[in-house]
Amino acid sequence: MVFWILTAFMALAVAGLMALVLLRSRDMGEPPAAYDLRVYRQQLRDVDKDLARGVINEADAGRIRTEVSRRILAADAQLQQDGGGASQPSGLSKGAALVVVLAICGGTLGIYSALGAPGYGDLALKTRIALAEERAKTRPTQAEAEQQVPPFPAPNVEDSYRQLVEQLRQTVAKRPDDAQGHALLAQHEANLGNFTAAYKAKERYIEIMSGDVEASDFGELAELMIMATGGYVSPEAQTALTLSLRRDPENGAARYYYGLMMSQVGRPDRAYQIWAETLRDSAPGDPWVEGIQAQIEEMAFRAGVEYQPITPRGTPPFAGALPGPDAADVENAAEMSEEDRAEMIRGMVARLSDRLATEGGTVQEWARLIGALGVLGETEQARTIYSEAMQTFAGDDAALAQITAAAVQAGVAE
Repeated sequence: MVFWILTAFMALAVAGLMALVLLRSRDMGEPPAAYDLRVYRQQLRDVDKDLARGVINEADAGRIRTEVSRRILAADAQLQQDGGGASQPSGLSKGAALVVVLAICGGTLGIYSALGAPGYGDLALKTRIALAEERAKTRPTQAEAEQQVPPFPAPNVEDSYRQLVEQLRQTVAKRPDDAQGHALLAQHEANLGNFTAAYKAKERYIEIMSGDVEASDFGELAELMIMATGGYVSPEAQTALTLSLRRDPENGAARYYYGLMMSQVGRPDRAYQIWAETLRDSAPGDPWVEGIQAQIEEMAFRAGVEYQPITPRGTPPFAGALPGPDAADVENAAEMSEEDRAEMIRGMVARLSDRLATEGGTVQEWARLIGALGVLGETEQARTIYSEAMQTFAGDDAALAQITAAAVQAGVAE
């Protein structure tokens, strides 16, 4: 309600000021004829002065008076005809004022209806995070989402290939414990656009292997589930992504889909952080790079981050390592005084803090910042960063445990 009151007041205030300007019938200025009259009368007075000083004779003075008098009569007639000055037409002014008021008020309402969110109340960050967690818990399951997806168009493949896949189905049905058979069936069902059958075959393969699988297997399972729902990341797909990332935190495809899931449940801030980190650690030709680049700018806008293009630079030699001083920094630090060394550390902490505030970062970087602030004695700032980090990683128990451990060490948590 406060928003609407302020918006209405501002729109009416601007419209009222513009309408007031149009409605005021001000004198448009002195007519040219009035100015001419003053000039001619001054000329008559000058003629008398010139005659008194002997500059002109009586005959010339008479001729000048006659000519100036003629001009005075013409100017006076013109002044009477103009009616003493022009003014704004009343009817036109009122019509223009009405159009301005309607355009400003109606235009404001129309633009907000198109670009804004009518009826959507202002929400605090804590409330938005709580709503995102609730949305994540109550979102549709894999089966429910698949029911809402229209049938996929059949791919253009040869009949002989379809017959081979049918033979594979029959063979796998006779050999339900054949892990390799289910792996092949998952691949070929996906080639035919049968993503539901494909991920079920992949699930069976993982079940047969009794956990002796790689991170890519869970990543492929999640991807097949997501394709079966037309791009929606279900709770079941999220579980597969989590299992994949536990085995390989640098799995680019899993990180991409996990960021997509975060955006779908209302956490664009986490989605942007995940995608930004993934882009930095990816090579330009990685298959997920194009998908991230197509969406990350919008995600940054939704997260309230001023987006700066991120160039994929390839996986660093020590993936996941935290940024720190290079060899030159260490060498310079050894020659510094205690005050200069402390100032350098504060500068590094300030840069890390600015980057986390604008671009986000990994949980390790947040924990490192909290610990560094504690060492520097900046307990109030450390407590603020700790609170912000707890909100940023809400719902991620492993991340929260790491952040809390850093806060306890910094003396800002128990």
